[in-house]
Amino acid sequence: MNMTVLDATAADFDKALERLIASDTAPDRAIEARVEEIVEEVRRRGDEALLQYTRRFDRVSAQTISELEIPAQQMRLALEGLPPAQRAALEAAAQRIRAFHEQGVARDWTMTEADGTVLGVRVRALDRVGIYVPGGKASYPSSVLMNAIPARVAGVEEIIMVAPAPDGARNALVLAAAALSGVSRAFAIGGAQAVAALAFGTETIPAVDKIVGPGNAYVAAAKRRVFGTVGIDMLAGPSEILIICDGSTPAEWIAMDLFSQAEHDEMAQAILLTPDPQFRDAVAAAITRLLPSMPRRQIIETSLRNRGALILVRDLEQACEIANRVAPEHLEISTVDPRRCMDQIRHAGAIFLGRYSSESLGDYCAGPNHVLPTARTARFSSPLGVADFQKRSSILEISEGGARALGGIAACLADGEGLDAHARSARYRVQEGAVPAAGSPRESR
Repeated sequence: MNMTVLDATAADFDKALERLIASDTAPDRAIEARVEEIVEEVRRRGDEALLQYTRRFDRVSAQTISELEIPAQQMRLALEGLPPAQRAALEAAAQRIRAFHEQGVARDWTMTEADGTVLGVRVRALDRVGIYVPGGKASYPSSVLMNAIPARVAGVEEIIMVAPAPDGARNALVLAAAALSGVSRAFAIGGAQAVAALAFGTETIPAVDKIVGPGNAYVAAAKRRVFGTVGIDMLAGPSEILIICDGSTPAEWIAMDLFSQAEHDEMAQAILLTPDPQFRDAVAAAITRLLPSMPRRQIIETSLRNRGALILVRDLEQACEIANRVAPEHLEISTVDPRRCMDQIRHAGAIFLGRYSSESLGDYCAGPNHVLPTARTARFSSPLGVADFQKRSSILEISEGGARALGGIAACLADGEGLDAHARSARYRVQEGAVPAAGSPRESR
């Protein structure tokens, strides 16, 4: 197959790389307009609009949204009805994801200054979150685990899951994952209309505080539109993998790792960086040899042809420089000494070290979250985690001595900003005799 081959030492490489990694992040106006209409209709008409859109887009007729709610018993039965090996795998993945995220729980802390002033942070979980689980080209029970388990670990009391069920087909693995990960309520609805329902609430579906989970362009546009009314995790783009390999890993392994992201959709991106031209050619040959056996061959082929690349680099240092420019969602460092390269990496959603650390293990069961920043947003954002389901409140308990010490500073700065009430508020507590004795509030006169 035809796949882009680049030489990082060539004079025009920088421009070629920019063309390769460029992604059109501007909203599609047609999609935005359609989503605006859907969101507004659900906000205004609630369940009635939700039923209308479910009939139109999912081809599911129901008289009430309650008919689309998935009973907890159905989720439990789905888990109990899985083949033993499948259930064991799902439970093992859930256990590992939970154990990993338990390490990321933020907790209250305080510091006490010499004058008795206490400063600190109080951490509390969000009350209610919504999880969107895709159900179009494929179903993703792993997305249920990766979104719901960190929320539960954070202490979220209520988790509302929405998952489209085209033609009424409800995926047993998705339902089993929901039962296993602590989903409170689930609805067989999807699309922009489901996002709007979670954001604004309807007669049946409660409004949430934050919406997480991947989806198509309509789901992303809806999340963008409701942000501010609710929080969102991120606006995810097509999946990405970048592999740095020194040639010490079998070419077939690397080819299949490239396939693992390319098979998501035609816009996914898979890139190999190697200083070994013979290894680059071996990977190209492995791609040609293995591709015909892949069930999702057409998707992989389109992805690799349009957005994939095999790039020859001068050395591993240059490979790391390029990786930082790309800021990939998934970065595999498949080298003899991967930690040496890792020390040079600043931007990546998840970093996989060594020849045995395939990206697919991270997608399902290693433990770290597979909800990762895409489209170069790893430069400033992070994987989904417990912190995304917690919020912080600052604690300030100022002592009398602290008020005197800080009052002058605050008043001076407030004067500089022209905010007289701020300055006076600070000075009142600095004036001699202005502070009543502890436990002796002044009488009103």
